[in-house]
Amino acid sequence: MSESAALRVGYYGDDFTGSVDVLLQFARHGWTGRLFVGLPDDAELRAAAAEHDVVGIAGIARSLPTDRIDEELRPALEALRALGPQIIQYKACSTADSSPTIGSIGRVIEIGREIIGARPVPMLFAQPDFGRFTVFGHHFAAENGIVHRLDRQPTMSSHPSTPMGESDLARHLAEQTTLPIGAISRLHYDDLVTRLVSSPAAAVVLDAVDNADAAAVGRAVLAIDSPVFAIGSGGLSWGIGAAEPGDAVALPAGTPAHGPVLAVSGSRSAQTRRQIEHAAAAGWLVAPLDFTDAPAQIALVRETLAHGRSVVLTSDDAPGGPDTLERIAVAGADVINAVTDLTRRIIVAGGDTSGRVTRMLGVSSLAIVANPVSNVVLLRAASDATGIDGLELLLKGGQVGADDLFENVRALDA
Repeated sequence: MSESAALRVGYYGDDFTGSVDVLLQFARHGWTGRLFVGLPDDAELRAAAAEHDVVGIAGIARSLPTDRIDEELRPALEALRALGPQIIQYKACSTADSSPTIGSIGRVIEIGREIIGARPVPMLFAQPDFGRFTVFGHHFAAENGIVHRLDRQPTMSSHPSTPMGESDLARHLAEQTTLPIGAISRLHYDDLVTRLVSSPAAAVVLDAVDNADAAAVGRAVLAIDSPVFAIGSGGLSWGIGAAEPGDAVALPAGTPAHGPVLAVSGSRSAQTRRQIEHAAAAGWLVAPLDFTDAPAQIALVRETLAHGRSVVLTSDDAPGGPDTLERIAVAGADVINAVTDLTRRIIVAGGDTSGRVTRMLGVSSLAIVANPVSNVVLLRAASDATGIDGLELLLKGGQVGADDLFENVRALDA
């Protein structure tokens, strides 16, 4: 960061893994940043804004009922607006996870326009380098190397919380608000700024099939009079960063090795399952999270780590019910807290699980310390808790990473 740098983008992330990805996309273009776990006090937020180009607040809105989004999001957007950034981004998932009842992006549009300004909200869910594309307003997502229309993508079409039955994002979002939702095709990007600011819609879905499209959207968003409220995935962040690169030092690929690794998985995606199977084949102990005898589980994990063997705890046997996510997070956080003297590198799989576990561990903020591959990053936690401060965390969305991700993270060195 140059000495003249000031806060340019403030963002709220609807889950933790996506919040980390936004930080990464800006870092790839030389922007410095800090990510807070929940809303910090005003002095801490302003200190970070004075030091960094980007400041983020990681939240859990994606998994909240619509009637709880306001209490979660409004204070964060108001705090970010008070810092005076050019752009305030609501980080939404690159598969547009949302519904009228859970994680409603329609409600987010309403709140954002109330706080930041009643202008058309640019929305870019596409993230081409992650296999997420929008063409003529229809969204597509890759899985296992094959690109599917969103409503036919194996994971998203059967998502347990927000199954996708519509690939037309304007139609999908129109079910979540009474505000008009529009779209602008990439065929009209030669005058995108004019089309954006003059749109009669409250929010506008934008196309991207490659990084050039994402950069065009980034240039347009930067050209609109501030403050701009925008909604989008890490693809939007990538586009903004690409439009005006900074001068921060590039991220390293690794950090010094820390021995065995503990992974806690709240994800039930097919990709995470393949990663767990690969870890098992590489010699990791794989066991279900124990919801009835925490001391016995902690003893088993401690003994295994002490012998230099890495561990994966899965959520396949988690009890059903409205508090399932919370119970998974509590069980996982309890084990992590009990073993930080034996491992300093932790993987948490599942966007919603990651957010809850990180909060329960008492992490106050996160900074990227390494970018081993693609969209995978290692984070260093800051915390008042001695065992947690300095802990390295990999917070992984369900569909993120190659099959050998867990073992590669275990073997990662500087």
